[in-house]
Amino acid sequence: MVRSALVLALALVALPVAGPAVGQEAAETPSAALAGKTPSVTVIAAAVRSLSEQLVVTGSIVPRERVFVSVDLEGYRIAELLVDEGDTVAAGDVVARLATDTIEIQLAQNDSQRARSEAAIAQALTQITEAEATEKEAAAALVRAEELTRRGVTSQDVLEQRTSAAATAAARLASARQGLALAEADKALIEAQRREIELRLSKAAIRAPAAGLVLSRSARVGAIASAAGGPLFEIARDGEFELAAEVTEVVLARLMPGQSVSVTLAGAAAPIAGKVRLVSPEIDAATRLGKVHIALPGNLAVRTGAFARGEVVTAETTGIAVPVSAVATEGGESSVLVVRDGKVASRPVKTGITADGYVELVEGLAEGEQVVARAGSFLRDGDAVTPVAAVNDGAKG
Repeated sequence: MVRSALVLALALVALPVAGPAVGQEAAETPSAALAGKTPSVTVIAAAVRSLSEQLVVTGSIVPRERVFVSVDLEGYRIAELLVDEGDTVAAGDVVARLATDTIEIQLAQNDSQRARSEAAIAQALTQITEAEATEKEAAAALVRAEELTRRGVTSQDVLEQRTSAAATAAARLASARQGLALAEADKALIEAQRREIELRLSKAAIRAPAAGLVLSRSARVGAIASAAGGPLFEIARDGEFELAAEVTEVVLARLMPGQSVSVTLAGAAAPIAGKVRLVSPEIDAATRLGKVHIALPGNLAVRTGAFARGEVVTAETTGIAVPVSAVATEGGESSVLVVRDGKVASRPVKTGITADGYVELVEGLAEGEQVVARAGSFLRDGDAVTPVAAVNDGAKG
């Protein structure tokens, strides 16, 4: 009996310590390890930066001005084409010729008619000369007859004959002069017809109305030229092209002629410099879009209809800026979390333009002040923190 009690006592001594005491010690250890330490936050210094605010527009390449080459001469066959798509032409260059065989026949006929009219004029002049001589002679005979009749030497019948002869001579002279006027009128008509034929002959040589790049050619050798068939050629005047884009009315309000644009053409290795040439005064009521035309440098190897992207510089400034992520906006008010002497303080700020991931702070922050890089952190005014500078925090000049 005594031996059994001793064994039980030794077993009780060998039991482990109670569970709750051990658990409490383990729970207190992490708390003790964190005691006196503050959380680390990434901060960035407000710095002076050069910011350029840009808007992106997209559209297609179009000629600044299209010039159409049509025919003024209907019903003639196209005999020759002298230019093709992609060629450069000067103003007045012959781009096509029409067949002129019928016009040349008409011109030869006109030459014959003019020669005949000139012969008629010469004949009329001869008749006038003869008629003038006859009329002069008849008038003199009449004067002599009148004198002799007064003296009683010549009978009244002779006087009447001389009077009739003088009137006949005068009538023939008038007729000859009318014949000359008629011949001269015929000649004037023939010369007018000649000018019309020569005009048609000149129009058979179809010329470019302006210098530029030939964009398209619908003319075909052997086809009958007709204005109803549309233009034979289409030319980009002076080879000038532009980017035509449609933008929302909000974006359109921020664009104005003269703004610089960096245009990237499809497949191009580098962007090219352009300028806003025209901002449409009209907005489509259905789509709420307006048009903007961006002029491109001349002599570009571009294709109409090609896609292009433009970045328009709408504002430029140099001022204090921080990353966009450092600014919190609520209810139209902006603020940043400033870290000073290891303490966090919320400070209202006034923002300016935003570009390249940075926002300009017009008011509320001085250069060099540290702000929390992410404004959405769970921090409040007065919180103690350990600031850690952000990597690559260099101001952009």
